[in-house]
Amino acid sequence: MRDTCRSRVLESALALALLDRRGSGHVDARDRMVRYLERHRGSEGLMDAAVAAAALGRGTGHPSPQQALEGIVSRVPDFARTRKRALVHAIFTMLGVDNAGDDGDSRAVDTGTLHPWAAVQAVAVKAILATGEAPVDRDDVTLLVSTQCPGTVWEGNLFIHLSVLHALVDVPGMESVVDDGLRTAFTHQREDGGLPFVTDTDTWCTVIAGLALCSADAPREVLHRIAGHLVRVQHANGGWSYTDRAQLSDTDCTTVAVEFLHQLDADAYRAPIRRAVDALIAVRGADGGFPTYGSGTPSEPCMTAAVINALSAQGRHHHVIQAALRFLADRQMPDGSFPPGWSGSRLHTLFRAYLATRSHHRQSPPAVHDMSSRIAGLVQTTQNADGGFGQQNDAPSDAISTAYALIILAGQPDPAPAARAARHLLTQQRSDGGIVSVPDMLGPRPFPYHVPLLTDAFALLALGHLTRRIRPSGVLVPGRRHLLRSTSRTQLADVPAHRPDPVSPSNPPQWRTP
Repeated sequence: MRDTCRSRVLESALALALLDRRGSGHVDARDRMVRYLERHRGSEGLMDAAVAAAALGRGTGHPSPQQALEGIVSRVPDFARTRKRALVHAIFTMLGVDNAGDDGDSRAVDTGTLHPWAAVQAVAVKAILATGEAPVDRDDVTLLVSTQCPGTVWEGNLFIHLSVLHALVDVPGMESVVDDGLRTAFTHQREDGGLPFVTDTDTWCTVIAGLALCSADAPREVLHRIAGHLVRVQHANGGWSYTDRAQLSDTDCTTVAVEFLHQLDADAYRAPIRRAVDALIAVRGADGGFPTYGSGTPSEPCMTAAVINALSAQGRHHHVIQAALRFLADRQMPDGSFPPGWSGSRLHTLFRAYLATRSHHRQSPPAVHDMSSRIAGLVQTTQNADGGFGQQNDAPSDAISTAYALIILAGQPDPAPAARAARHLLTQQRSDGGIVSVPDMLGPRPFPYHVPLLTDAFALLALGHLTRRIRPSGVLVPGRRHLLRSTSRTQLADVPAHRPDPVSPSNPPQWRTP
């Protein structure tokens, strides 16, 4: 399932600044990029507005880099804040603006516990912030150069690619490496003149869309074609990455792939499922939680909930699941939400945590029951007047946040909030079936990027959860003398591993359609 990652101001600005430092070539590409940034100079986003203005040589105006810095740091997990401050400082340094505050904390560039992407990024930041009296370390140069191959963006990540080029641009003898890297970057210039965050997110799109199509009873041959592709791109360690261009496996893609393959045909895909489950267990943290990337990196609530959902149908690892549920309960915030994850919407982690608690409702301790109730209460009390939900409290409604919330509302006794949310969601549907929404996924956190197919997939997944609650009933159609029967589809992503009682927390009573 393929869709294009749309252009982003951040990468476009970094490319323009680098091109201007090199001082030649790519005239047409530069003109198109300038026009793209001009259109976004008045962006409502703090970072986009400041970055576009800096790249265009218009000063930073309002907001200032310091304002952008504080706005960004407040939206990242605690464990990443030191590195994120240094990263924002480096971004404005790359753009020729050095007034975002000096971050001298050595932890910002300590690569000891970082996964490969973050390690390369930290080394690039270290080099960018180095003064003339402190030349770039040769070992650092060797690491940075190792990511450069003409025609290929390392791990599909253009943000890291451009950061590396900025780190190397003033290093003697690196001129050809930088020029080759620029040519590679411009092969991904979009029609609107901008550059994207990543080359693609095809594997992430595939696993989410596959799960959603299962919920919609898509033709089995289509689902097996999707599964066949996933089996072909599974890594040797059993995991998956967001794109088949990347080698670093991530928990997000791996968990959803496990869910999809299990729901489609657990017997046929037993071997890849088992390898993937082993890969997930291998990165489990000592605190019972699970990280996004690699063993020894910080555990995160969203990833932990995702692993619980993947393991729940496997009929084993009970002790792992219970420890993960305790980790989740311990990380829940007083208002019922969780620390920031990889989505701009707090509802993303909420719906995954809610599903994780529902699969183990009966055998879990009171803290897990309380966690589930607090999630439901938060969602029910933050619904906007139009029926939709925003990314954060008091934010205007958007389709993808509404889809996340609808998955939770579909599990509640009262159908009215779910009906209002579904009504709002469907007002955002285009004539071709697609759903219009704001960017939601983040990378690196908290910078949003946009792949429209993901909105379609999550909306379809939410509607699958909704239709699971609707019992077939007779509907009298005006002007006709007979009854039409409503149809009901089964959403597999919320089916527990055991066979539930006819009515239980994991199998709530169905609503009757009016």
